Amino acid sequence: QVQLAESGGGVVQAGDSLTLSCTLSGIVFTSFAMGWFRRAPGKEREFVAAISYSGGRTEYASSVKGRFIISRVNPKNTARLRMNSLSPEDTAVYYCAASRRSNDTVPTAPAEYESWGQGTQVTVSS
Repeated sequence: QVQLAESGGGVVQAGDSLTLSCTLSGIVFTSFAMGWFRRAPGKEREFVAAISYSGGRTEYASSVKGRFIISRVNPKNTARLRMNSLSPEDTAVYYCAASRRSNDTVPTAPAEYESWGQGTQVTVSS
């Protein structure tokens, strides 16, 4: 059974940086693409970033491209999301997700992910 656990959320000020981590257990990590999604108050869940199981391919939402960086450390079963130049619009619950892949592609739709973490709150004050 796949389990994901996020960490690293918190309260920061606009312009600050924050790194989220996601630890995956219960499966062979390298066969899964990893993604980050977020849900802001009163809004739908949205895609943030994703990385292929090799780590060689990434995708970003236009709202975070150039500010956020997704990475993974396969031997440690960990994916990270480095968030720079945070703004109040980035305030949300951030979710880590895993998608079993047969190739080195990068899924961006929530329906492509089978396993989800519980989420970690990120609050950016102005």
